[in-house]
Amino acid sequence: MIIRPARKEDATAVLAIQNPIIRDTAVTFTSLEKTEAEIVAAIAAAPCFLVAEDDAGRVAGFVSYDQFRKGPGYARTMEHSIVLAPDARGQGTGRLLIEAALDRARRTGVGSMWAGVSGENAAGLAFHARAGFEEVARLPSVGFKFGRWMDLILMRKWLGDAGDASD
Repeated sequence: MIIRPARKEDATAVLAIQNPIIRDTAVTFTSLEKTEAEIVAAIAAAPCFLVAEDDAGRVAGFVSYDQFRKGPGYARTMEHSIVLAPDARGQGTGRLLIEAALDRARRTGVGSMWAGVSGENAAGLAFHARAGFEEVARLPSVGFKFGRWMDLILMRKWLGDAGDASD
């Protein structure tokens, strides 16, 4: 398994992984599937968009992050998204992706990485806890999908003092 920067040519594979999650699960609260153009734009715009490529050259998952909120005060606070193909789960692919993203974030002066995890996503909560994220807030009944309200759990990993990073 190699971790590498995403390319626009990866958009179709990313869609094949992400859209079933959007369509069929409560892992994300959105019900609007992504388009290839949106993924290409996200790859180009995100400060970090990495894919895991298996030995056969197939994209097995991705991680991306962007600024948590807009404005200069949040420039060193990022929120990430990580999604794996079903057959890549439980194989260490997620660990490789998150470690690569966190390493890149540290090298670029990011102070903290955030994850917004659906309260119904027990696997996502456990994954982030194993990666050193801590639950810092639970927002009750803020997501609505499949006819029901769901909680959003905010988890944070402190990456260090970003005060020495150049602006």
